[in-house]
Amino acid sequence: MATLRGLGAVATAHPRAGRLRQSVARWCFTGLTLDALCAAGRDLGLAGIDLLDEAEWGVPKRYGLECSIGNGFGPIARGFNRLDQHDALVAAGSALIPKAGAAGVRRIVVFSGNRGGLSDGEGIANCITGLKRLTPLAEQHGVTLCMEMLNSRVDHKDYHADHTAWAAEVVKGVDSPAFRLLYDVYHMQVMEGNVIATIKQYAGIIAHYHTAGVPGRHELDDDQELNYRRIAQVIADTGFDGFVAHEFLPTRDPVTSLREAVTRCTV
Repeated sequence: MATLRGLGAVATAHPRAGRLRQSVARWCFTGLTLDALCAAGRDLGLAGIDLLDEAEWGVPKRYGLECSIGNGFGPIARGFNRLDQHDALVAAGSALIPKAGAAGVRRIVVFSGNRGGLSDGEGIANCITGLKRLTPLAEQHGVTLCMEMLNSRVDHKDYHADHTAWAAEVVKGVDSPAFRLLYDVYHMQVMEGNVIATIKQYAGIIAHYHTAGVPGRHELDDDQELNYRRIAQVIADTGFDGFVAHEFLPTRDPVTSLREAVTRCTV
């Protein structure tokens, strides 16, 4: 087993004893079956599994877990910032949202889409227009649509929702409790930095968090630049009651790496 460096007595804490509900993104751990990942997550004290398709939603329940956020509808590059995508996105969302609510999946990820020459103002206005067509249904079924912010510098060239302030304007315009932000610490560190101050500023409109080490999107260890111990404390101090999901690509034994990440974020 890899050594946990610099964690002291915290290394023995059971994750469920902490203030944060933690989960893990399925797609990062494809070397494990979903059942194996759920079993490992249960043993590590996780509360959920992230980014599952509809056919997978029921699997975590067998292990006392939940689907902490479901995969959404539409590709990353063509999202709600495009008026010509709205009809297809609304149709897909209208079909998925009631199913998610019935299955107890309370969050679904959505995307802005790429800029493609649009101004920031046009993108914000278009996202508001499209999302307002779905939020009444989402409210009815107890589902929150979470727009994920992604970096456009390294991983998702030209993605529009690449700054928190931009996405916050969409939240303001949609004006619905069924639309919030997915704050990915990795992506926002790459794009804008100032993570802790940003979390404090926008905590009220963040419904979900993702983690990964910077640079490289790997383990939350001492070889990367973010102080995840402190970030987790700040998130917990905001009174956050959603999920902090680990979305890193392990370079070592995946369960050992996940155990280290969970322990580091137990506060």
